[in-house]
Amino acid sequence: MSTYDFEKELERRGTACVKHDLLEPNFGASDLLPMWVADMDIASPDFVLDDLRKRLEHPVLGYTFGSASYYDAILQWLEKHYAIRTQRETLHFIPGIVAGIAFCLQSFTREGDAVTVMTPVYPPFLSLPKHGHRELRHSKLYIENGRFHIDFADLDRQLQGSKLLILSNPHNPGGTVWTREELQQIAALCAKHKVTVISDEIHADLTLPGYRHTSYATVSDEAAAHSVTFMAPSKTFNIAGLASSVAYVPNASLRQTLYDYIDGYELANGNVFAYVGAESAFRKGEEWLKQLLAFLQRNIDYATERLHKELPEVRVIKPEASFLLWMDFSAMGIPHEELKERFIHKAHIALNDGTTFGGSDYEGCFRMNVGCPRRTLDDGLERIFSVLR
Repeated sequence: MSTYDFEKELERRGTACVKHDLLEPNFGASDLLPMWVADMDIASPDFVLDDLRKRLEHPVLGYTFGSASYYDAILQWLEKHYAIRTQRETLHFIPGIVAGIAFCLQSFTREGDAVTVMTPVYPPFLSLPKHGHRELRHSKLYIENGRFHIDFADLDRQLQGSKLLILSNPHNPGGTVWTREELQQIAALCAKHKVTVISDEIHADLTLPGYRHTSYATVSDEAAAHSVTFMAPSKTFNIAGLASSVAYVPNASLRQTLYDYIDGYELANGNVFAYVGAESAFRKGEEWLKQLLAFLQRNIDYATERLHKELPEVRVIKPEASFLLWMDFSAMGIPHEELKERFIHKAHIALNDGTTFGGSDYEGCFRMNVGCPRRTLDDGLERIFSVLR
């Protein structure tokens, strides 16, 4: 059995890396420690890289498609990890989940239709409907006992007249693993209001020890009948650059609407490496993922403990999935713009601005990526402490 080294520090600058090489246009400075974009500063799995190299032994990189073997690997992964027993026809390759959400907006809504999200939430959930001239409705989550919770009474109000709910499951940026009971309540409300649900489950595989991910479509017949689920190996195996995701649509009517749109406009013809990399990850990734989750849990425990000790005023949401920390500095009484100024120009660290996850309600909040070697994490924490102590 291989032992994987997640502590090796890697130089990513100069590789057209969004996280490192686009600091200047996003933050106005390039000399920052990048702890923002949600990919990890660890090597992608050796078995994925080996299978990509093997494919490169063939001298032709021509048009390609998702083979029976590729889909079989996904079917086995879904059944083993999420008790999803389905058939090939319910699945479709998607060139990234953000693209998939855009496809759903085009397939199931029209300009002026209402789309509901639960904030704070991953920024494209907000920007895609706005760009498409949809009416965007926010149902605000609340924090209790260190965890995000859903205000179901408010969600009920927001869903009335909505066409679509875009759900982050597990939640980003909070890392909350929604329980089966919470998802069943969402499903009942969406069935009541005849709302289609897009469940983004990109962080499902990164559910941490002690928690269990429940895929939205499995919680009830209603949920299966009105949902599109997106999953991907990209966060799990640190291969986001392959742009390889998959849609799962159990309902035949929804499936025909979405897949006819995708195929009619030829929007999901994946590249050869997207198929090879994903199949390799799903077939060979069990042990790697087990070791990764233990590594991420250690980093999360370490970071949250140090933040509680050094800055007890800061409210930190300890994630139940993924490698992202949501931090609320508002109790320190420092204006949001001043916090940004201190982090960028004094601490020289790049964090995600909380207001991009839902507007001014999240002033004083920032998201930090802890999927990195411990030395990098220590460096980032010390930079934060240095300008706030």
